Amino acid sequence: MMKKRGKGLTLYVVAHTESFYNRRRIFTGWMDSKLTPLGHRNAEMLAKKLKEKKFDVAFVSTQTRAKQTMRHILKYHKGVRVVVDKRLRERRYGRLEGKSKEKFAREHPDLWPVYHRSYDVPPPGGESLKQVEARVLPFLREAIALMKKERTNALIVAHGNSLRPMRRHFDKLTPAQMMALEGQYNKVFSFRV
Repeated sequence: MMKKRGKGLTLYVVAHTESFYNRRRIFTGWMDSKLTPLGHRNAEMLAKKLKEKKFDVAFVSTQTRAKQTMRHILKYHKGVRVVVDKRLRERRYGRLEGKSKEKFAREHPDLWPVYHRSYDVPPPGGESLKQVEARVLPFLREAIALMKKERTNALIVAHGNSLRPMRRHFDKLTPAQMMALEGQYNKVFSFRV
């Protein structure tokens, strides 16, 4: 196992790249959707950005789109231990899953901002971001504890909404600032732990 020397350790965090449901602007949530050809190209781009980075453990969501993104990255990192954790799943959208976001926004302009970007109001049968945060933060504490125990850097491959609480934690954001985060895709976030 590679041991990181120096003062701090680095946690690299990425969201999966474009899935077929993303492209079609469908509430995906816990539904499974594979990467599009563009998603595969963008995952390869992320892999190249991370090619020279060192980490010994990779945490990934149970969902196919995150696993496919991770596979591209790990082509350049042999021998990395992979830990699949359901707490990294995307936000559950409940009865909205599989429905068009644009159609829902058009038909329910009053509910769209509430279900799409409310911190503590879940869509019917789904999760609020507060509930997502309640499962992601304990995972994050455990991941950081493992990194410190093993003195190693790590990678997380998850989803836009499971990244929000991580960014809130590291960047000291308010719930409103966290909810306003955009542009999380096709980027590598790195945090010192």
